[in-house]
Amino acid sequence: MSNASGHDALFRQLLGIEAFEALPIPVQRLHLQVGSHTYRGEVEVVRGRSLLSRLCAWATRLPSAGTGPITVEIMSGAQRERWTRHVGRHAMASRLWAGEGLLCERLGLVTFGFHLETHEGGIEWMVRQVRVLGMLPLPASWFSQVAAREWAEGERYHFDVQAALPLAGLLVHYHGWLSVP
Repeated sequence: MSNASGHDALFRQLLGIEAFEALPIPVQRLHLQVGSHTYRGEVEVVRGRSLLSRLCAWATRLPSAGTGPITVEIMSGAQRERWTRHVGRHAMASRLWAGEGLLCERLGLVTFGFHLETHEGGIEWMVRQVRVLGMLPLPASWFSQVAAREWAEGERYHFDVQAALPLAGLLVHYHGWLSVP
């Protein structure tokens, strides 16, 4: 499966063509689309309750707790992607690009550098770098409990994202599926 634009898709570039093409078709489709695409599905969001947890969640614009529909808009170009996840009335936007062999994702005030690996028919995201305000590095070890996984079941793209920090505890855990035609 290839995209029509001639550019190498961000996730395929970071994972390598062979590893990417071994992924289930719904995962490939989501990451190969060029231009603007909207996907719909269901999500369950659990949020941490501590004051520090709520402050960290605000700084990264994480969604509120609840269960229901999710809409994800992805705008992808040659070098960057913009993802906007709509959960209820909340929109969580992030920008993604490749940098130093990592998938960089800016969420609010924080930029993460994720190492991507394929594992058991899915993609695992593991934190390797974190910066606040684009310049202040934080120890990656503080973020060892921040991870994401994506995979497919049948024709549905599935995701599971969990973020917890020392002292703050759970920030968010959200998981669900999207229909990827």
